[in-house]
This record gives sequence, C-alpha cells and structure tokens, in this order.
Amino acid sequence: MSPAQILDGKATAAAIKAELTERVAALAARGVTPGLGTILVGSDPGSQWYVGGKHKDCAEVGIKSIRIDLPDSATQDEVLAAVRQLNADPACTGYIVQLPLPAHIDQDVVLEAIDPDKDADGLHPMNLGRLVANVNRPMTSPLPCTPKGCIVLLERHGISLAGKRVLVVGRGVTIGRPMGLLLTRRDINATAVLAHTGTTDLAAELRLADVVIAAAGSPHMIKAVDLKPGAIVLDVGVSRVDNGSGKAVVTGDVEPAAAEVASWISPNPGGVGPMTRAMLLANVVEASERAAA
Repeated sequence: MSPAQILDGKATAAAIKAELTERVAALAARGVTPGLGTILVGSDPGSQWYVGGKHKDCAEVGIKSIRIDLPDSATQDEVLAAVRQLNADPACTGYIVQLPLPAHIDQDVVLEAIDPDKDADGLHPMNLGRLVANVNRPMTSPLPCTPKGCIVLLERHGISLAGKRVLVVGRGVTIGRPMGLLLTRRDINATAVLAHTGTTDLAAELRLADVVIAAAGSPHMIKAVDLKPGAIVLDVGVSRVDNGSGKAVVTGDVEPAAAEVASWISPNPGGVGPMTRAMLLANVVEASERAAA
C-alpha cells in the first residue's frame, strides 16, 4: 500500500490560531483582553522551551501573557503563593503550572489549588470530574489540551472516530487517562481501549485497533509489524534520544516504518505538539468568551 498521509499539526494549528486571532479581536472590540499565565519552576530545558513557545503563541493571536518563573529551590509555599497570585489577578483569564514539577513539590496539591475556571490545561480534578460526568451535553469547562488536540487534528482532516476502536497506549494524567473520557463522549462515539505497562499482549491490541494514540514516552515502542493495515496512528509520546553524534533529538513512540502500514500518521515533532499549544490558547479564549457572555 502507499505510504501514510500526514496529519499535519503545524498547518492545522496555524489555521486554528488564525481563527483565534479573529475571536480575540472581537473580544478586544468589547474591551476584553484574554490573558494566559504560566508558572514555571526550575530550569528543565524542555519545560523552558514549552513555556517560551506558549508566550510566543500568545503574542501571535493577541492574548496577554503573564509569566512567573521560580527557581528549582522554590518551596511548596512559594509555588502555592504564585498560584494564589494568578487566581486573584483579573488580567489572567487562565493559566498553567508547567509539569513536571521538581520532586519536592506535591503536584496534586498545586493543581488542586488552581481556580477551576482558570485551569487552562483542563487538568483540575473538578474539570476532569465534569468530563467524567458529562457524556451528552456540550462542555462548558476547559478540556485537557493534548487529548482535545488529538481529536481536533483528526476532525480537521475529515476523519470521524464514530464506531472506531481506538487504542490509547499510556495512562498518564495529561493524555492517556482523560483521552478515553473524550473518545467515549456521545458526539465522538469511539470505543476506547487503554493499554499500559500491565497490558500483557500489546501487539494483539495493536492488531485490533483502527486508531492508535501512542502516549507512553517510550521511543519507537509501536512497531509497524504489529499495526492493523490502514490504521490511523497518532504519535504523541515525546522522548529525547542520542542521534549517534552526542546530540539529543526529539523522537516519538512510533517507529518510522509504521508510515508504510498506516493510512494516516502524525509526525513527531510537528503533529500533536502544535495542536496541544493551539488548544491551550483556545481554552483561554473560550474562558474569556464565557465570562463576557
């Protein structure tokens, strides 16, 4: 069969950002400026790159950005003080605490301290609970950015998930666990299967899957030989590996040969990553629109 068609996250995210720019301009005409805040703790290069990218995105679409950077040595109380600062700041429509946090910070306590209405990542327990409880009605709370980005990327390429068997590989809180909640909403109507380190025969699950969402963070663990011919593959997991010359490069969970078996595949980088950033902006703009209604 011919090589897979590409699910182009860069082009799709650019189109979404153009739409958001118009929506931000409409809010500005009413005297409303959405604001995205970030709290970054420590000096992890990947986290610094992600946060920098989010502020660059804000500038592109007209969203105000508020950045709080704390050192690796920041205490739990100092991080919580930054959370309270953004909760109280009327210029901040929504914000994120960049994960992972240093080991000495209790991530759950910090995330629960975020005002659910300002939870731009959609990961506050109250917002995840709303997603659990709401199968049929439109969502009026923020959705997790990467799972939402996966679904919008497919929709924008004309791919319906209704009735499809979707295998999600990885059970992390940012992607794997909430992904199934979104997939099984009635407006999407997929059958969701969640595989993880306790799955005894991943290859058997892969052979049955119409769609594979690989989010384990394990380089090239999804093998072409195990995929159902014509499967749709989203390569979401991110790892940094040595390219053989001592340089760390970003790579995904899906081996390159999968492109010869799949019907559609998202590149990594350049697939779901740009969509995650676009969905973060969308969550902030939607929160502003709700507040201004």
